[in-house]
Amino acid sequence: MNPETRWETFAHEADIGVRGSGATLSEAFAGAATAMTAAICDPAKVGAGDTVNIECTAPDQEMLLVDWLNALVYEMATRHMLFSRFEVTIDHNHLSAIVWGEPVDVARHQPAAEVKGASFCELAVRREPDGRWLAQCVVDV
Repeated sequence: MNPETRWETFAHEADIGVRGSGATLSEAFAGAATAMTAAICDPAKVGAGDTVNIECTAPDQEMLLVDWLNALVYEMATRHMLFSRFEVTIDHNHLSAIVWGEPVDVARHQPAAEVKGASFCELAVRREPDGRWLAQCVVDV
C-alpha cells in the first residue's frame, strides 16, 4: 500500500464504519478495504501469499464502493480468507483489483467480528478540499 494511503474505522451504533483516503480514488478504495480488514483483525497479521482478482462495475462511485466491499466480503466468506493488500484500478466506474491474503487462522488472526456486508449508511465517496479522496461507509457486523 502506498504510504500516503490512509485508513481507519469509526464507531457507528452496533456496526462499524470504514474509511479510506488517498491521493487517488483507487487509493481511497484500497484504504476502505484495509479498514474493513481492521474491523475483523489486525491487518498486519494477515499474510499476502494468495491472490484473488475482483471486478466490479456500478452506475456511480458510491455504488462502486459498496459493490467493491461486498465483493471482498463474498471472497472472504467463500474462500475462508482474509486480505491485507489491495491493488485497485478504477476507470469510469469499473473497478479491477488484485487482492492478497491468506486462509483464516483463528489462533493467529484472532478475528473479533464477522463482516456481513457493506451498507448505504454513511456512504460517501468524494474529493476533499485538500484534494485527497475519501471513501467510506458502514459495514454490518
